[in-house]
Order: sequence, then structure tokens, then C-alpha cells
Amino acid sequence: MKVVLVNGSPKAEGNTYLACKTVADALEKEGVATEIIQIGHRDIQGCMACNGCMKGDGCVHADAEFKAWADALYAADGVIFATPVYFSGLNGSVKSFLDRVFFSGRGRWRHKIGAGIAVVRRLGGMTAFQQLNAYFLISEMLIAPTFYWNVAYGAAPGEVLQDGEGISLMQNLARNMAWMLKMKEQTAETLPPPPPMPATERVRTNFIR
Repeated sequence: MKVVLVNGSPKAEGNTYLACKTVADALEKEGVATEIIQIGHRDIQGCMACNGCMKGDGCVHADAEFKAWADALYAADGVIFATPVYFSGLNGSVKSFLDRVFFSGRGRWRHKIGAGIAVVRRLGGMTAFQQLNAYFLISEMLIAPTFYWNVAYGAAPGEVLQDGEGISLMQNLARNMAWMLKMKEQTAETLPPPPPMPATERVRTNFIR
């Protein structure tokens, strides 16, 4: 079992990374392998809605690094996306990356276990956290819970480690995610997941016809 954590901050070892590292360390103690990848340092263009990915080869505008990130996420049993909060929401790199990797990876996220983390100085964390959950829910993913919302606080590098509640949230999130991963693995044969709803049975209703 493996969980890939995405550090959406441009700072390689800032507070967002430390939040990811806290979860990763706790997952490793539960016997779950982890990998942290950083995307926030890249100038990532948003989705162009060109539908080139419909051919099944992923985003047609992706470079080698983007493809490697996407492949790692698609292959993982669990994923965690962590974003710094600058203007009461996801930062630009995270939003652009998520739009592309989720749109071009449709069908690859179903029943994967995921979680989102927002790291903020003071306010805006809940908006970013809810934005992350929207990607998971529309992709039929399973969201790992903890005892509060996944928002951690810190401004200067390292301050997030002083947020005692935030750190305990991350540690508990890891325990719950590890349990979900193990439960999913152990019930793979005795309780197989329901098949995807066929496209012919799905109903689309546009508000303006």
C-alpha cells in the first residue's frame, strides 16, 4: 500500500510540507509507504478544456514531470493534496494541477482513498479544504476523516509544528487513512466494489436547454 502526498507550496520545506511530513511519518508507522511530491514551485497552466485527454493518454499538454506526477497519483492507493492558502482558497499551482490531473484521469480515481489539507496563517482554510473535497466527491473517491477539519496554522516556516491541534489532526488522519486502506485491501475479494454506472444509465440535465 502506498500514499502519495502532494505539497502544493512553492516552498519545498515550508509549513505545507511539514503538514504533509507529519501525515507521512504517521502513515509509515502504520506500515503504509509514502511519497511526497512538490508541485507548487512549477508554473502550471490550467486545463484548456481541449478534450485531447479523451483519447485515454492523459493530458496532451503535459510535460515529462507532469506525467510522472500524474502516473504516481493514479498508481497510488491513497492520495493527499495539501495547499497553502493565500487568498481564501487553493493557490494557483494546486488549482491548475488538480483541474488537469482530475479531468484527464477520469475513471482512475474511483474508490481511491483521499484527503485534503489546507495550511493558512489565519483565515480561508475552510474554503480551500472544501474546494479540495469537491474533486474527491465528483470522482467517487473515499475521503479519510479525522476529528476536525484538516486545517493547520502557521506563517513563518516551522510555525505549523506549534499548532498542537493541527498536528494531532494530521496524525489522526493518517491512522484513519491507514485503517481504510487496510480494510479495503482485506475485503477486496469478500466485498468487491460496485461497478461503475454505465454511461447509458447516467442522466445529464442542463439547466438551460
